[in-house]
Amino acid sequence: MTGGGTLGPLLLGAIATASATAGLFFLRYWLSTRDRFFLLFAASFFIEAANRVEMAFSPGMHEAEPLNYAVRLLAYALILLAIWDKNRSP
Repeated sequence: MTGGGTLGPLLLGAIATASATAGLFFLRYWLSTRDRFFLLFAASFFIEAANRVEMAFSPGMHEAEPLNYAVRLLAYALILLAIWDKNRSP
């Protein structure tokens, strides 16, 4: 996060907590339904949470780093895959 000072890691922690909570939410639904849709969504949110935690603890890390975009691309690709898979299956 660029120029965040002490507020930047706090905000990244809040985003990571929210993402992990959403991941747990979808994991709970996957455990009760065994639907791949929920598992892929949970994986996406856990990846996003891990990325935010990594960014918060890396002092020289900036949000605009290409690696962060690659991780986000993976997370969003999982969401798109889940939607595509759900609409494909009967």
